[in-house]
Amino acid sequence: MVGNFIGDFVKGRDLKAQFGEGIARGVELHRAIDEFTDRHAIVKQSKARLWPTYRHYSAVIVDIFYDHFLAADWNDHSGEPLDQFAQRTYQLMASHNHILPEQVKYMLGYMIRGNWLVNYAQVEGIQRALTGMSRRATFESKMEQAVEDLRKYYGEFQSDFRLFFPELKSFSETWRSQQ
Repeated sequence: MVGNFIGDFVKGRDLKAQFGEGIARGVELHRAIDEFTDRHAIVKQSKARLWPTYRHYSAVIVDIFYDHFLAADWNDHSGEPLDQFAQRTYQLMASHNHILPEQVKYMLGYMIRGNWLVNYAQVEGIQRALTGMSRRATFESKMEQAVEDLRKYYGEFQSDFRLFFPELKSFSETWRSQQ
């Protein structure tokens, strides 16, 4: 879980030397999931809805929208309540603080204080996340406006997520069994 969490912030190929086998596998899984997601037709369909306004930021926005649907439908995917999962995840990440990249340490503080994992279940939580990301974007992203697209096309994005997520779970389970 730690490796998967830090995957976007880790560079290089010799992951086992940097982090040990378990965390290295998590980073590798994160990378495999990113590749699978980027190539998937359903995800491309979601991004296409946003492309005219947000261009290359569409992928980031769709990722956040899908996080919303995962959190909103959490009970369909896990027997553990979302608030307990979130607290367990925050504690796990904090216990690995010594190996977290600096950017992750910085972000994790905000994540815990804002209880992102739980608050993503609400559209308002997504609004806060996208507004924060927009402020940190290198170029004008308009991400702070994306919640209006979520509201406008809520059913379409939800349908895309509900079709995509089982395929992502299957892909991840297969990947893990082959490693």
